[in-house]
Amino acid sequence: MIPATTTMTGLKKVPGALVIFNRPMHTRRVVEAIHAYGPAALYVIADGPRGENERENCIAARAVIDEVTWECPIEKNYSEVNLGCRIRVSSGLDWVFDRCEAAIVLEDDCLPHPSFFEYCAELLSRYQDDERVMLISGYNYLSLKMPLASGSDDYSYRFSRYGETWGWASWRRAWQFYDLDMSLWPMLRRDPNWLLDITGDPDAAGYWRMMFDRIHADGGTTWDFQWRFALWAQNALDIVPRHNLISNIGFGADATHTVDLNDSNADAPVTALRLPLSHPVCMARDLTADRQHFIARVGWKRSAAWKRTGRAFVERLPSPLPQWIERVRAPMRRNA
Repeated sequence: MIPATTTMTGLKKVPGALVIFNRPMHTRRVVEAIHAYGPAALYVIADGPRGENERENCIAARAVIDEVTWECPIEKNYSEVNLGCRIRVSSGLDWVFDRCEAAIVLEDDCLPHPSFFEYCAELLSRYQDDERVMLISGYNYLSLKMPLASGSDDYSYRFSRYGETWGWASWRRAWQFYDLDMSLWPMLRRDPNWLLDITGDPDAAGYWRMMFDRIHADGGTTWDFQWRFALWAQNALDIVPRHNLISNIGFGADATHTVDLNDSNADAPVTALRLPLSHPVCMARDLTADRQHFIARVGWKRSAAWKRTGRAFVERLPSPLPQWIERVRAPMRRNA
């Protein structure tokens, strides 16, 4: 029999961190997945209600943790006042990585495939002393949009600049560089080539310069852009699985950020990774996949905005120019 302290493939179990808030039904599904894995320890982070109308749901979400008989130590970091996503998640993760060398991190709406835990455990072990790697992601947006762009069947994952934080893992050695205030941004921004060197893409460099300017100026409302900046400030690589391992079940009106039920990321399908993992033969970032990721994740928004702007401009032109433009564009669309 495999000891409870090891995974199915014989790896040492890893501590888990769970961020919860006010959605007990979502929390229960994610807790069931964590319980089935059986982490070495569980650290639970919870924010307080934004108003009395949320208090009951916050209490119910916390009660889910206590409904389960855990075979591991549990520590709780619950705020009785609302700190907001930016402060609550970042301060909670500071607390987690003060207590353990490595952890698998899930939020209450990130439902993992069972193989996600084995994937994280194996890679946390393999790269624990390799400072080039700082983030192991479970979400692969590109595999949902462009299955053939996710790399060779020979390998279970690829190296990237765009690891997502919907289900992820990392080490204390990496999280130590997290800085909510992005103090290094003014210095790095003065180098006109820094973001271009990081992304390898002028469009991406422009987009991220705009986003980092905005977050540095007003702090933003979330914590993850600052994590992305910290990773890039260390010239780090992320790991992205060949198949998507995380389904975000939290899209809807009660979400903080993911409110659009029609978003293509909502309830994304998951696919098992074959275990044990097949590792790439070299640590080279997949530039092509990263470019495709940027276009799929960010570029379409910019493209849609340009299309709306262009359409409005054309519609204001005097007749017969709009009709002529449409006749020219129609065959181009058919041949695209």
